Amino acid sequence: MNTSLNAARRLHDLEAAQQNVADVLVIGGGVTGAGVALDAASRGLKTVLLEAHDLAFGTSRWSSKLVHGGLRYLAKGDVRLAHESAVERGILMTRTAPHLTRTLPMLFPLHTNAGHFVMSGFRAGNALRIAARTPSGVLPPPRRVPRHEALALVPGLAPEQLTGGLLSYDGQLVDDAQLVVALARTAAGQGARIITRAKVRTLQGDGAEAQDTLTGTTFSVKARAVINATGVWAGTLAPVQLRPSRGSHLVIDARSAGLTGTALTIPVPSERNRYALLLPQANGRAYLGLTDEPVDDIPDVPQVPESDVDFLLTTASHVLQRKLTRDDVIGSYAGLRPLLEAQGQTADLSRHHAVLTAPNGVITVVGGKLTTYRKMAADAVDATNLTQIPCRTRDIRLVDDRPAPTTPIAPGVTEADVLHAIQHEGALDADDVLDRRTRIGLVPRDREKAAPEIAKLLTNA
Repeated sequence: MNTSLNAARRLHDLEAAQQNVADVLVIGGGVTGAGVALDAASRGLKTVLLEAHDLAFGTSRWSSKLVHGGLRYLAKGDVRLAHESAVERGILMTRTAPHLTRTLPMLFPLHTNAGHFVMSGFRAGNALRIAARTPSGVLPPPRRVPRHEALALVPGLAPEQLTGGLLSYDGQLVDDAQLVVALARTAAGQGARIITRAKVRTLQGDGAEAQDTLTGTTFSVKARAVINATGVWAGTLAPVQLRPSRGSHLVIDARSAGLTGTALTIPVPSERNRYALLLPQANGRAYLGLTDEPVDDIPDVPQVPESDVDFLLTTASHVLQRKLTRDDVIGSYAGLRPLLEAQGQTADLSRHHAVLTAPNGVITVVGGKLTTYRKMAADAVDATNLTQIPCRTRDIRLVDDRPAPTTPIAPGVTEADVLHAIQHEGALDADDVLDRRTRIGLVPRDREKAAPEIAKLLTNA
């Protein structure tokens, strides 16, 4: 089972895809598209995936890196989606990707003796965890902690008026882009053809016309079924109405916020049931997010507006001993959620997914969220009616082959990581390495320092 993706395999798969009729053609190389490719290939269907840019180029690399258990949806009375999220979280953390996930403690600070309502929600979330059969050794039950323990868990909390905290647990991805790459590689191991730099120009129910953006040549792929999994761009290829929402994050030095290994859940002042998150990452970094603002434009790479920066810094500073300023921001990123068109605020729109079939036969899977990608993929493949074999991905562990560290290039990244990205993870240029196989590019100064060495390794690989 060859799971390696590289330039040579891409060329081979590109030629083969033009010469043979696929069972399933997947458009989009994000978490949903890669999940669809794995699901289809694992059921024995001949599968081709076309991605216009690179794996995890779009929304899938701009998440909060959390594997949510559905507590937010339970609070809104959506028990079915909450249970689905908890089940999928458990599958990721215990079966398919324990090497790509970890347990994240999260502290909700208390400044009064209240907190009963929030704790009731955490207990309901724990009930979801039990119903999903996720062991307490993976996700411990929530508990109230006294003031001194809250300050030990998050030393940067403002001690004034702090009475304690509520400690709960959720799942955290080591990296969202790495999850996508692992899905694509595992799909390749099942026989799927994964072709990046292939921009689809026209799409029909029996195939696509596309352009190889590396050479400029056009080509066609024929298939018995076509699945559009392009997220916020789905409407450019099929008649789907979306209402995208921007989620912004700031990258800061964890020490500047007094953050160690415990995340911080921060209530947004004057707003009900809205929170910001301060999330510890590897190598002493932290992500501060997130916003939920409707947008009309859909750029390839969204930018964080100044208003979002101000909102996040102000919100976090309400509970921290040291007020955060723009000098603490060392990077930023924003992603667009592919929410289905509906009435109301974007924060209130359903996170359910939909599988829609256009008059021309193109199947579009859209909506949903990262945690439930596997269920979205299964529903999309079921909609093709090409096989009676049920979904198998619940029991397929994603590829896991990490190189031994060598000469450092950037915090947490060595030459071996770069070579592995080129030889096995489908990285074709420096941006693929800087922005998706690693997250060096999130911090401009780190990017500038590492880029020449990465370019040299690409030349010599």
